Amino acid sequence: MKAKKEPKADTDTIAPSKRIDGRIRELGDWRGEMLARVRALIREADPDVVEEWKWRGVPVWEHDGILCTGETYKAVVKLTFAHGAALKDPAGLFNSSLEGNVRRAIDIREGEKINEKALKALVRAAVEINQSKAKKKKTAR
Repeated sequence: MKAKKEPKADTDTIAPSKRIDGRIRELGDWRGEMLARVRALIREADPDVVEEWKWRGVPVWEHDGILCTGETYKAVVKLTFAHGAALKDPAGLFNSSLEGNVRRAIDIREGEKINEKALKALVRAAVEINQSKAKKKKTAR
């Protein structure tokens, strides 16, 4: 007689925001603190932002499309803006993925401070780009 397999926990039912909370806790170091801080800034900049969990464990913030992702590596917390190349960055926050035609990223290392005002401005500008693209799609129908 075969032993019955235990049903797998349905991880798809866990809300993305809870998964992000879990990632912050599991990191338990400066990366978790930084991810929590940039998350709070993104939410302040865009109270209507939607949090998602994609690609096997990447926090994603969306508003009419992807604004940015929040990946954590050993040495950096990386915020990758989906349409970063189209964003004005007068404060010079973008310091990674500068060669691409579409995306731009901000690598934040341990001990670095983030220019909160400039980050919020980038988030708001990313929302504007996504909204303008969404409007164009609607009028093209």
